[in-house]
Amino acid sequence: MVKKNSCGKRIQAGDDFTREDTWRIFRIMAEFVEGFEMLSRVGAAVSIFGSSRIKPDNVYYRKTERTAFLLAKEGYAVITGGGPGIMEAANKGTQAAGGRSIGLNIQLPMEQDPNPYIDTLIEFHYFFCRKVMFVKYAKAFVIMPGGYGTMDELFESLNLIQTCRINRFPVVMLGKQYWGGLIDWMKKSVFEKRCISPEDLDIFSVVDEPEEVIMRIREFYGKSREGKR
Repeated sequence: MVKKNSCGKRIQAGDDFTREDTWRIFRIMAEFVEGFEMLSRVGAAVSIFGSSRIKPDNVYYRKTERTAFLLAKEGYAVITGGGPGIMEAANKGTQAAGGRSIGLNIQLPMEQDPNPYIDTLIEFHYFFCRKVMFVKYAKAFVIMPGGYGTMDELFESLNLIQTCRINRFPVVMLGKQYWGGLIDWMKKSVFEKRCISPEDLDIFSVVDEPEEVIMRIREFYGKSREGKR
């Protein structure tokens, strides 16, 4: 009998995954090469993150669609995780505006089929390879309501900017009601206990409307939009 773990992966007696590690390097290299090759030709782009569980009748789905539409009209390509929910809304809005719609899909045990609004699709096996692509080719991050994956992308970007591993760029969170509790905790707990500095709270901004997202990005780059990594 083949046992499975909580993520649906098979567990077999005698498996020694460490013997495969050296060969995994080639798969990792291939994912980086494909990602760099395809995305290096995209130009200015914005990465949008959010929950795969949000449905089309949700207000945040509609706001994501509108945000992506406006970004595309500004000349930005839009990069998402390629799946359903917020990712689908972003790719849909981008296509509606005639923009470049990009999906970086991840292979998961429970399967994540790419949404139908993607012009350029890249498949990834490794999360860390995929995450590099989100950051390297983005001029801004837009963070919609989401769960662990969304917060992972949010805090990684804040940490990379805080530690000067990348140049600063706009990190815009949409949904004051949704993100309010987290922001209050960061101010009252993390900041008051001096785990972050006052300027660390200025790395991100929180807005409620798609037009405000565009405004924050315009304010950061001005009219040139020539931000660099």
